[in-house]
Formats: sequence, structure tokens, C-alpha cells
Amino acid sequence: MKKYDVIVIGGGPSGLMASIAAAEHGAKVLLLDKGNKLGRKLAISGGGRCNVTNRMEIQDLIAHIPGNGRFMHSPFSVFNNENIIQFFEGLGIQLKEEDRGRMFPVNDKATTVVETLLNQVRRLGVDIRTNTAVKTINYDHEAVSEVVLQNGERLPTATIIVATGGKSVPHTGSTGDGYPWAEKAGHTITELYPTEVPITSNEAFIREKTLQGLSLRDIELSVFDPKGKKIKTHEGDMIFTHFGISGPAALRCSQYVVKALKKFKTQTIKMEIDLFPSLSEEALFQQLLAKVKAEPKKALKNLLKGFATERFLVFAYDRLSIDSQSQASTVPHDVLRSISQLCKHFTLEVNGTLSIEKAFVTGGGISIKEIEPKTMHSKKKQGLYFCGEVLDIHGYTGGYNITVAFSTGYTAGKSAAQQVIHN
Repeated sequence: MKKYDVIVIGGGPSGLMASIAAAEHGAKVLLLDKGNKLGRKLAISGGGRCNVTNRMEIQDLIAHIPGNGRFMHSPFSVFNNENIIQFFEGLGIQLKEEDRGRMFPVNDKATTVVETLLNQVRRLGVDIRTNTAVKTINYDHEAVSEVVLQNGERLPTATIIVATGGKSVPHTGSTGDGYPWAEKAGHTITELYPTEVPITSNEAFIREKTLQGLSLRDIELSVFDPKGKKIKTHEGDMIFTHFGISGPAALRCSQYVVKALKKFKTQTIKMEIDLFPSLSEEALFQQLLAKVKAEPKKALKNLLKGFATERFLVFAYDRLSIDSQSQASTVPHDVLRSISQLCKHFTLEVNGTLSIEKAFVTGGGISIKEIEPKTMHSKKKQGLYFCGEVLDIHGYTGGYNITVAFSTGYTAGKSAAQQVIHN
């Protein structure tokens, strides 16, 4: 039987990168994946365009990884976002920078990224076994000894990299397989929860689908605690759905909703939408007043066309019991103030999020206190490494999670190979 220096379990972004780094550094590598094809999550990432990383300063990058981002200082010192860009460009994939530093392949095809990674894995002589589910990892005293497959086959090795992902997007193969193997080695698994996930609400206007499908651009969305103190604000776009709210700003706020509901042991949490974040409520009121003075004879409805999206205004008139047909000059100032107040402080009570399976990212995982950040090596067992989303590290959407996956994957692969070769 062929003996491998390093066995990588999981063929997602971190596992592929770990295989490449280990093979590049001279190790004989076997990559195992229970699915029928590798890189499935990568192929659907970034809406099928694959946001390979984010070109930000390291400090900013870490600020966009709210789940234990500080841990990433060490892996980034080995392989950071600029290294990721050089890596892909070195393999012939041209990248382009979009808003907020997001990096995409010029052809907008995630499949190109996956194919290029797979070609590199093969070129480096990594053996690949798909449709191969792992049952467990066995340890001999304080070190790794073998991988046991579901079919009973045993693969002896001194070095294993676990890159099995979290529990989100399970159809790509992330079903939490790595957690029990880590627990068996003595690792702590911190509580799992959904992040980057749509938010649910039981408000009447949500249930009645009044605003379903309405997108709001460049808004600010905030989460408040039960005493009315602001927990977090994110700016960006959002959309109303048949169950609540979604879109980038909502996804980024979702983990704060989950944590607040748990922390304050409450059924609902207040959120607030600011449709005009660059203007004060007073400035907005003055704008409305100026419109009225300019065209006093117009019906309010016609006067305010284009001030905010039509569907939102119709909703506002209904919510504030305003006759939108009234002549603008007859509308009292306090009514205009109430419109500007609603545009700046549109509140809704939210009661949770969709499930972890519907989330883009898993919060929680293998405790990073038990991982050596410079190598991704386990502090519990010799020859055991972890990388990617199986760890208790998570970022916002926008290329941050994939950057963590590539960085921790490369760091684990390089360290594992060096350990084998030096021994």
C-alpha cells in the first residue's frame, strides 16, 4: 500500500490550497473528498463568479473577519491576500478589482478558478480520491496514526489536514464531519450558529408581503439591544423578502441578531433602516420643505416621485395615514417631519435568521485557542492540522472567508510538509 506523507480531508478551497502547498513543499499527498467532485462551494461562490480574495490592507481585512480575525495575523504572515492574487495570476488567471476591494477573475467564471486549482493539484502529483467518505481519524497516544474510511479501509499516515468546512451550504458537502474527529483528539468545539444568513421577521407588513422584493440601495442597517443601545451598523444594499430581509447589509448584521437574541434571552430584537445615511433628519425635512415651496400646487404623491423608491413611499403614506393626493401646500410640517423621520428610522422587529444550513458561513467551530496560528497545527495531537471553516473563524461576505480558507490552507499544507520532511 502506498504510504502518504500528508492526507488532506476535504476538497474545498482550504483543502485544495493545503494539498497544493504540501505538494509544492515536497510531500506525497492524498486528497480525500466524500463528494463526486472537488471545489463545489468554490464553484458557487460570489454568485458563480468566485470572489477569490479582497485587496485590502491587512488591518482592514482583519476588521472584516469579526469571528476571531486577530488569529489571522500569523497565517497572513505566511500567505496573505496579495500572495493569493500572485498565486492565481501566476497560474494564468487574470483578476480584476471591484467595489470594496473584491477580486474576481476577469472572465467572471468561478469554474475557471476551480479548474485551475484542480490542474495545479494534478500537476503537483497529488493523488485524489472522490466519493471517499472518512469515518474517523485514529490516534496513537499523542499522534495521528491513520484515517479510517466509511468502507473500513485504513490509510496509515503521520500527518492529516482536516479541511471539512462548517455546516452551512450542506449540498456542497459541508455537513460538520470534522467536528467529532477534532473532539476525539481532545479539541473543544465552540457553539455553532449561522452567520451571513437572511434575517426573519414576523411583522405584519412582512407576513402580508407588502414590501417583498423591494431593494434598497446604500442604506444603513442597525441592530439594537432591548434597552435601545445600538449594537452594530452596516451599510450597503438590502432586500425585503417573504420571510424578512436579506442582501449584503442584512447578511452582515445577521450574526449580531443571533447573538443578541441569545444574550438577552428575548424573542425579538429591534432593527432600524436609514434610507439616507448621508443626511440628517433635519436636512431631509428641509429638502421636503424646499420641494413643497417650489411646487406648492402639486399633489404630494407627484411631488415626492423619485425622492425615495415608489413602493417605499406608498408604504410610508399608508403607515403614517397620509393622503398622498393632498395638495403639497396643505400638508402640515409635522407630516413632512414624520416622512423624514420614517426614512431615517424605519424600524422592524426581527425574531431570528434562517437555519445554519441556509447560511453562507458557519459561526463557531474548533477553538482557535487550541491551534498554533503560525502552522495551523493542533496543540492536542502531533501531526494533526486544521484549516478553513471547520475552525472558529468567520468573516463577512466579500472575499473574506475564502481568504481565510486559502491562507489557513496554504499555511497548514506548507507546515505539514516541512514537518514530514524535517522528520
